[in-house]
Amino acid sequence: MAVLLLAAGGAGAWIYQNLNGNIHSADLDDKLGADRPANMSPGSKNILVVGSDSRAGDNGKYGKGLTTMQSDTLMVMHVAANREWATVVSLPRDSWVGIPACDRGNGTTSTPHHFKINEAFAVGGTSGDVAGAAACTIKTVEQNTGLRIDHFMSIDFQGFKGMVNALDGIEVCPETAIHDKKAHLDLEAGCQTVKDEKALGYVRTRYSVGDGSDLGRIGRQQEFMEALVAKAQKKLTSPTALYGFLNSATKSLTTDKELAGVTPIAALASELKGIPGDRLAFLTVPNYAREADVPTDKANVVWQYPQAADLFASLARDKEVDKKSLEAAGKNPVYATTIQVRVLNGTGKQGRAAEVAEALRTAGYTVIGTGNAPHGTARTAVTFPQGLDRQAKALASRLPGTRATQDSAAAPGSVTLTVGEDFDGLR
Repeated sequence: MAVLLLAAGGAGAWIYQNLNGNIHSADLDDKLGADRPANMSPGSKNILVVGSDSRAGDNGKYGKGLTTMQSDTLMVMHVAANREWATVVSLPRDSWVGIPACDRGNGTTSTPHHFKINEAFAVGGTSGDVAGAAACTIKTVEQNTGLRIDHFMSIDFQGFKGMVNALDGIEVCPETAIHDKKAHLDLEAGCQTVKDEKALGYVRTRYSVGDGSDLGRIGRQQEFMEALVAKAQKKLTSPTALYGFLNSATKSLTTDKELAGVTPIAALASELKGIPGDRLAFLTVPNYAREADVPTDKANVVWQYPQAADLFASLARDKEVDKKSLEAAGKNPVYATTIQVRVLNGTGKQGRAAEVAEALRTAGYTVIGTGNAPHGTARTAVTFPQGLDRQAKALASRLPGTRATQDSAAAPGSVTLTVGEDFDGLR
């Protein structure tokens, strides 16, 4: 959409004037707090993109039983400082993560807890305020990735359908028939052009395709959006067609204050237009089924470490990520439950080891004992015996600023976590 807004500049000021008022603004300045990740790569941009699952207004037909705001799709787009590459990372909505305390917008504050990542949008949007929903989502993403989010964009069902319809549909090629009542979709196998409800149903369907996970849906969404962009660039050559597409998109678009307008979005597009296609990467954060750590949880995924931490650390430092290498590294995950951890208290604060041990158990780790370190320590440390380097690195990567160090005197079979005064929880 941003690229097309840039192209619209040559079609006349009337397009800008009519579209500019469509975009909604969310004021986030006083909602994010001061405890945020540092900006480690000035000049780069991290943009949080949310597909809103709101059931308000015309979206009510998709399920009126929901009483809170919802987010259906969650992505972070990193734009390099040199504007020569960009990476889009999809965060599965079923990601089991820590949700920080958030202002609900109704005079109450939520309690920090663990749940699906998309719940953050609902918690912050309890009162129906998009700014609150966006703020809680940003806080959640920042806490779990270490990335500083610079901008926010949200678009809902109606805007998506309008963009597809303005292009006379998008061709999809499902290998098997799809019949999904929840997504309002009945689609036969084979290549066909979909628009309106079928297009929306295709990118929303989940339970009736493959293994029913959110991961398959993410793949379909990425393929669909790539096809949509390609067709838009080819088809929207007249001002009338271009206006119809952009009018649908902008009417359902909400951004932070800095991006709320055609001019700033077109400016962003101007920065992006020179990025070659082979340097625009679409990734999904490495993950595995949480069932591997918690057998009773068959519905969620957890991020895979150290791969997820390495991915976000690279983006934070504005370092381009090699998609093939990332995917190859994730083929043999280290499950949290296979990591045996001994927790030692190096803070001098009574009960600290027990507190951290409980947090580790909640995250799926196998805690085999707790105790006190022989002396106090300011910095948290992870040590391991020979042969447990992968397990130690997986744990250390979840503790910002902590490295795993081999210790020849360490007892075999387990990793030791010495909790220092700087310990600030698991990422």
